[in-house]
Amino acid sequence: MVGWTRKRANADEALIRGLYEEHGRALLAYATRLLRDRAAAEDVVQETLVRAWRNPDVLVNGKGSVRAWLLTVTRNLVTDRYRARAARPHEVAEQPQSPPVQSDHAEGVVNSMMVAEALDQLSPGHRDVLREVYLNGRTAAEAAAVLGVPTGTVKSRSHHALRALRQTFRNERPALRGVTG
Repeated sequence: MVGWTRKRANADEALIRGLYEEHGRALLAYATRLLRDRAAAEDVVQETLVRAWRNPDVLVNGKGSVRAWLLTVTRNLVTDRYRARAARPHEVAEQPQSPPVQSDHAEGVVNSMMVAEALDQLSPGHRDVLREVYLNGRTAAEAAAVLGVPTGTVKSRSHHALRALRQTFRNERPALRGVTG
């Protein structure tokens, strides 16, 4: 039994090799023309030969041309590909159902109020320097010209004002941790 199976496998392999050598180029050209994609055409030709291997009696029964049968199988496989694509919706990038969560407006209001209170605790000179540098976007030299003070004074006041603000927020943070909303 093993000998018969091996002979059958060798005969099938020889049949498929012969089909490919004789009809492979024509099948590939036909499939490429239909699909306009060489890689997809190669897949279709391979599937055509698999179908031929599964139905060897169709190829040797003497009814009709072998090439005609192979070309018909190729055309049917191409048609199946087009139908399958048409049946499936086109793939699109997934979009979230809702926009990403943005920070709470109330949190921004509270932060603004905290900054305003902290700025009120600074001396007018420190507050003016921070306003010119950070709120108005001026350089130290530009802020110095507007405020009528030396550039070094602007740098020094800016440094000390920021340090005071940091200290203020550090002191308030523990109190905020205990607050629940």
